[in-house]
Amino acid sequence: MSSPPPVQTPVSSNTLVIPSPVLTPIPTEVPYPNALGLDEYSCFGCDNRQGGATVYRYEIRPSYNWSSPSWNSPREQADASLPLELQNGYTMEKPAEGNVFLFIFIRIENVGTMGVNVPLAKQFVVYSDGKMYNYTSVHRPDVVIDRVSGTQYGYQTGQEGRGTVGYIQPGESNRAEGYLIYEIPSSFSPNTTYVIAHLDNVSRAEWKLG
Repeated sequence: MSSPPPVQTPVSSNTLVIPSPVLTPIPTEVPYPNALGLDEYSCFGCDNRQGGATVYRYEIRPSYNWSSPSWNSPREQADASLPLELQNGYTMEKPAEGNVFLFIFIRIENVGTMGVNVPLAKQFVVYSDGKMYNYTSVHRPDVVIDRVSGTQYGYQTGQEGRGTVGYIQPGESNRAEGYLIYEIPSSFSPNTTYVIAHLDNVSRAEWKLG
C-alpha cells in the first residue's frame, strides 16, 4: 500500500518585504540666516544721528609685506620680534602654520544730519566654522601694506591706542573706511564665514563672505 502524497503548504503572495533604509542628509543649520551680502548696508543710530555700515570686499593672503616711516629708527626696530627680512624697509608678516590672513574691508558713512559715533574696530569679529576670530592690529598707524590701499580701519577716527569712540560728520567725503586683518585656518570656506558687527548698543549686523 503506497503512502499518501505529502501535504503542500501554500506560500502567501502577500509576503512582507522590508525595504532598505534610505539615508537622508541632515541639513546643517545656517548660523546667520539673515546675513547681508558684500557691499550691502546696515543702518544704526537714531533720529538725526544715523550711520550706515558695510563690508564691501575681502582678500586672502598667505603673508604680506609692510613698511612704516617710523620703523627705521633703532628703537622701533628693537621692539620687533623678528628682524627685517626684506630690503627697502619692508617686513614680511607670516601667519602660524596652516593659517592665512583674511583682510576685511569696512566702510562707515553718516547718513543723518549730525555727527554719529562709529563702531570700534574690536566690535567687528569673524565667525568661521563655529569659531570666532578677533582682528590683529598692524604695528603702527602709519603702516603701508604692499599692494593694499588705505589704512587699518579705526586709526583715522582716533580709536586705536586710546579706546575712544570716533565720530564722523555727514557727507560721503567724511566716511570712515579701511581694512581689518584676521588670522584664520587656510581651510576656511567663504560660504561658512561671516563678519559680525555690534554697530552700537542696540544694532547688530552680519555679512556673509560667499
